[in-house]
Amino acid sequence: MNIDKMVKSLMARPNSNKIGMIASHLGVVRGTSRDGKPVKAIEVWYEKEILDDIMQKIKSLPGIIDVIVEVKEGKLDVGDPILGVAVAGDFRENVFPALVSAVDQIKEKAAFKKELIR
Repeated sequence: MNIDKMVKSLMARPNSNKIGMIASHLGVVRGTSRDGKPVKAIEVWYEKEILDDIMQKIKSLPGIIDVIVEVKEGKLDVGDPILGVAVAGDFRENVFPALVSAVDQIKEKAAFKKELIR
């Protein structure tokens, strides 16, 4: 998972001349759970149809040119990347909310994980 490659891919699209901003998110496995327990690894998987639907909805938002999402599935260790999202659009007032919405929806609707506690 490489955010730089994701950005370069967006900039290579035919309509890249409309892009005024690209915002990205790179999620990594934390060493602690939300309630403070030590995590040694996680198991994560995604529902592809839901993920695709979320991406299409984000792409249809005003000012959004394109979206790239990369996910890692299976057993992941602390520090491993989990989720990469890059949103290209015209202005920050369109791009930032789209990025936040994409990440929130993916985590709430399409991602499933099990923390492996130490």
